Amino acid sequence: MQKNFKKQIAIPQDHGSWIFILSPLFVGIAAGGKFNIATFALLIGAMSAFMIRQPLTVLVKAISGRRPKTDLPPAQFWLLAYGIILASALIFLVWQGFGYVLYLAVPGVPVFLWHLWLVSQRTERKQAGVEVIATGVLALAAPAAYWVALGEYSAVGWWLWAWVWFQSAASIVYAYLRLAQRDLTSQPSNKALWQMGKQALIYTSFNLFVSSMAVGGNIAPQFIFIPFLLQWLETLWGISHPAIGWKPARIGIRQLIVSTLWIILFIIFWRT
Repeated sequence: MQKNFKKQIAIPQDHGSWIFILSPLFVGIAAGGKFNIATFALLIGAMSAFMIRQPLTVLVKAISGRRPKTDLPPAQFWLLAYGIILASALIFLVWQGFGYVLYLAVPGVPVFLWHLWLVSQRTERKQAGVEVIATGVLALAAPAAYWVALGEYSAVGWWLWAWVWFQSAASIVYAYLRLAQRDLTSQPSNKALWQMGKQALIYTSFNLFVSSMAVGGNIAPQFIFIPFLLQWLETLWGISHPAIGWKPARIGIRQLIVSTLWIILFIIFWRT
């Protein structure tokens, strides 16, 4: 039994991905304003669905020859364990009258299968487009958490999904920019820096513009643009201060701090 308890098989090793599931859950629960037993079940179910990706990925790698066959038993063990927890949480939610949130899992199936296919082909790394789409799926945890916390369906949940996805997508594109800057051997010209950061700036500028327009159109809380302003300012700083020679961990920690601040500010101004 002890051989099954391998951290690298049981727990996702891409530590930066945790924020993409925790962010929508925190935002949804906070916006709904209640934490009850159904909310707890959703939290457990969402985290189990997130965690199950690791043993399933290891399973595919072992079958395709990328990992030793000895990894198959522990991968199968954790796949079963997370599967039982996930199924139990979903059954409880259905019993509590929240069966409709299960429909939000439907878009995740083809995206997850796409990811596993890329894993089998050894091409899953540096797939920014796939990651952006995947965070859109994870962001569906926001309306799910909101509806369960609220106790009923509300169209407002879709706005929460959009806001969280916009932030996550921009964060991914910005992270790829910072990682690309690591490979620079000298300080580029300002023109080259801004050209290099154009895509990240487009994403964060779009988010700031849309959130500002939503405020102006009275379809979002008055100061909801402020969290996106923070992300936009961080992008401006990152473009003009390239991460030459930075270690990935340093980039990841700064990203985590900015994302955490975004969550805190979003919750504060959503409830204001």
